[in-house]
Amino acid sequence: QVQLVESGGGLAQAGGSLRLSCAASGFIFSLYHMHWYRQAPGKQREWVATITLGDNTRYLDSVKGRFTISRDNAKNTVVLQMNSLKLEDTAVYSCAASRGPAYSWGRGTQVTVSS
Repeated sequence: QVQLVESGGGLAQAGGSLRLSCAASGFIFSLYHMHWYRQAPGKQREWVATITLGDNTRYLDSVKGRFTISRDNAKNTVVLQMNSLKLEDTAVYSCAASRGPAYSWGRGTQVTVSS
């Protein structure tokens, strides 16, 4: 059974930083692409970042230069380091794993950025 558990969310001030972690189990982690998504109140869920099984990375334009996605295959974890946070980064952030068209999701962790 695939399980993804996010941690590290909380409160941060604009300009500050947070580090989100996602602990994975129940599958061969190194053979999956990993992703972060977010959903703000009243908005649709949007893709934020991807790290492929080959360690290639891609980012939403609005977070480029501020967020960094990384993975540690030995620990079955994926991390989203968020710097220079903005008010509009406030959302529930969810980790996802994919292989082909199928996605598995974590429950998410709340990130709130204040002024």
